[in-house]
Amino acid sequence: MSSKSTITIRAILTIEEMLPHLPLIRQLTPNLSLERYKELLDLMVPHNYSQVAAYEGEECVGVSGYWIAAKLYCGKYIEVDNFVVDEKYRSKGVGKMLLDWMLEEGKRRGCDVAMLDAYVQNFRGHAFYYRQGFIGEGVHYVKELSIT
Repeated sequence: MSSKSTITIRAILTIEEMLPHLPLIRQLTPNLSLERYKELLDLMVPHNYSQVAAYEGEECVGVSGYWIAAKLYCGKYIEVDNFVVDEKYRSKGVGKMLLDWMLEEGKRRGCDVAMLDAYVQNFRGHAFYYRQGFIGEGVHYVKELSIT
């Protein structure tokens, strides 16, 4: 990112707009195929899933999904999901711009809290989220289910 470059943040609301972000999403989820990405978006978008993206010119340099929903323990929330900044743009403020946009969107939409998950081994991500005021409040458990 040069000193003259400008990053713009845009809400991404349709599946057609989300599909071109697959190469960036693959930096976080390398084995995700285009077919599976589309299949999952078809399931997610009707349930309040959207994306926000950071662009330098026409190049997408950061993207994150987010959900608006509610849980009994916390009320209405915005959940940051699949947050990824292109490796060349990390530590340059792009992630903070994306996260700030989502936090403001959560406030605009009447959310009580913001939440997210981060992979255990993502130490840089953990440090970033702590700097942004997030606290570790629980443990996310996963169990694979066989489809038969």
